Amino acid sequence: MGLLTIGTFAKASRLSPKALRLYDELGLLTPARVDPVSGYRLYAPEQLDRARLVAWLRRLGMPLARIQHVCTLESAAAAQEIRAFWARVEADTVARRDLASFLIDHLSWKDPTMSPTTKPLGIRYAALSDPGLVRESNQDTAYAGSRLLAVADGYGSAGAPAGAAAVDALKRLETDSIPAGELLNALEDAVEQAKRAVNGVAGPGSPEEAGTTLTAMLWTGSQLALVHIGDSRVHLLRDGELFQITHDHTMVQSMVDEGRLTPEEAASHPQRALLVRALGRGADDTHDMRLHDARQEDRYLICSDGLSTVVRTAEIRRVLSEISEPAQAVRELIALANGSGGPDNVSCVVADVVELQQ
Repeated sequence: MGLLTIGTFAKASRLSPKALRLYDELGLLTPARVDPVSGYRLYAPEQLDRARLVAWLRRLGMPLARIQHVCTLESAAAAQEIRAFWARVEADTVARRDLASFLIDHLSWKDPTMSPTTKPLGIRYAALSDPGLVRESNQDTAYAGSRLLAVADGYGSAGAPAGAAAVDALKRLETDSIPAGELLNALEDAVEQAKRAVNGVAGPGSPEEAGTTLTAMLWTGSQLALVHIGDSRVHLLRDGELFQITHDHTMVQSMVDEGRLTPEEAASHPQRALLVRALGRGADDTHDMRLHDARQEDRYLICSDGLSTVVRTAEIRRVLSEISEPAQAVRELIALANGSGGPDNVSCVVADVVELQQ
């Protein structure tokens, strides 16, 4: 079979002539021959496999630059790259789904009217932070109040004031009266203030590096609104089962999401603490937000990675299940981290949803 005209090749490859001209300009799909007089593009039949692959990858929504890279790989490596791309798409879809759920819950929720049978709920809480056994200073900040629960894990030479500044910026949520319809805006405003506060710790041109994670929950009276960025975690103990309800914003978690690492490999990866999102100058500060309907007897744990990376989940669950007082629970969790070597600062906040006494 001889060379194919651009029209014939476009029909066979399911690509439009306009797309083929663009891919030629980008070097993605170069014609076998260009007529020197007419400039007409001609393609070889053996180019159809690559053209069809390009068409399929475009249907997946893969960017052209990444398609160009895939087309240079052997089949097995190309398959792995497509698998990683699709895993990232699915992770992004989950993030958008969570935001959609937040918006639906936020727009649907009204201030509850108390009926004679409604049980008013509140939270019972405790917070504790410890430098651990290896670090010279503590860059964590832990806070618990009647409405706000927060953990920030600072990094860099000015990490401690960065974390403290982020949490301080959220403390106004403790006293502000926030109508249900303003919850979303109040949270966004508070996070923006936290960003500015962290950036203010190390001003422009300062040699001091300042950044922090921030994971916080705001008690609304029947729900907990979650704001999360970084690798501190929130766990929920409900009906004896422990659930992690945050997603780590780390390089290794991204690799797990993309299928490049197993969770077991990620746990011992040398770059497991490398953040891909955080509050700090030049960092990706995109944060997750979520609403959780509270139930009586729910127990929430917010912790820095100084706990989650050294204490097994089963041990965390045991402490949260067996120790009823939040203050004693946070002390025991920190003792477990230090008993495992205490390689990092460790912070814990434990909050119980309880019926208020009238």
